Amino acid sequence: MRIVPGNDEKYNMDRVEALPDSPLRGETVLFLGSSVTRGARSYHDGIPEYFGKRFGVNVIKEAVSGTTLCDDDEVSYIHRLLHKVDPSAPVRLFFCQLSTNDAAQNKPLGEIAESRDMAALDTHTVTGAIEFILAYAAQTWNCPVCFFTSDHFGSDAYDAMVKRLYELQEKWGFGLLDLWNGEAFNTVPEEKYELYMYDPLHPTKAGYRMWWCPELERQFLAYLGERSRRKDEEI
Repeated sequence: MRIVPGNDEKYNMDRVEALPDSPLRGETVLFLGSSVTRGARSYHDGIPEYFGKRFGVNVIKEAVSGTTLCDDDEVSYIHRLLHKVDPSAPVRLFFCQLSTNDAAQNKPLGEIAESRDMAALDTHTVTGAIEFILAYAAQTWNCPVCFFTSDHFGSDAYDAMVKRLYELQEKWGFGLLDLWNGEAFNTVPEEKYELYMYDPLHPTKAGYRMWWCPELERQFLAYLGERSRRKDEEI
């Protein structure tokens, strides 16, 4: 991996300031994903590490580069979720990356199922895999799930996957942290983009810490606020 300014140690996540009065302090948070979650071009210092320091949470990081949501091999999201993550872990919150690899490998988008029955889901499609992950999380931990997207890198297949997430959100009610559609977010000066991104898909430490993660945090806190408001209305 070549040396780039965006991976200078001054951008390390252990230097992130903790959030005062974190609503999740001391809780366990699961991150499932591929290279973007792993921090493949930031020396494995990225989103899970930022949230760990910022929110004071215990992080379970299950991230393998090049892997897909679609359950077509033994390193898929689903296979690792079933075989690498302890179901008895006290997971309070689950973050899942919308993998760019499914788009790059032309995995089938699939259709939204009529039920939530895991046995009826086609996990060899992107949609079926997402629904399986949601159903498994509900059955295993009964915890909130937040899917997060990449920034806009110009892929029609990934755009269709993001649109499908919004459709699935209507059915499942999960959190959606969307970097893909933010016009202002995706409009950065060229010199900053060069600092933030190692390549078109992978942020540097600076890209995570100064660009992606603050926006993910903003959207996540808004999601928590909306959940709290809905619960208050139900009382």
